Amino acid sequence: MTAANEIIHQTLRLRMMAALTALPSRSEGLDFARLKKLTGATDGNLGAHIAALERAGYVTVEKMFVDRKPRTIVKATAAGRKAFNSHVAFLRAILDSETADGDTP
Repeated sequence: MTAANEIIHQTLRLRMMAALTALPSRSEGLDFARLKKLTGATDGNLGAHIAALERAGYVTVEKMFVDRKPRTIVKATAAGRKAFNSHVAFLRAILDSETADGDTP
């Protein structure tokens, strides 16, 4: 069994990566405001977690101005998608082993 990805394992980052990897790889990504709404995070908390994922190479961040308003787009990278899928496989293996032992997840 593979190990947990400690960067993605944190609850908010797991939610973020789930939302970002649910999009097609060729998509634009998610706007900061949309990602904030999907995760229920505060501005500062979301910004800190985006930075952690960006440092790990799991997301890219594009900042721009649209009609004089700042807009931040976050997109999962190929490495981020691979890391997320590996982490999901890790979690599934735990659930499968619990189910095989006769316990219900």
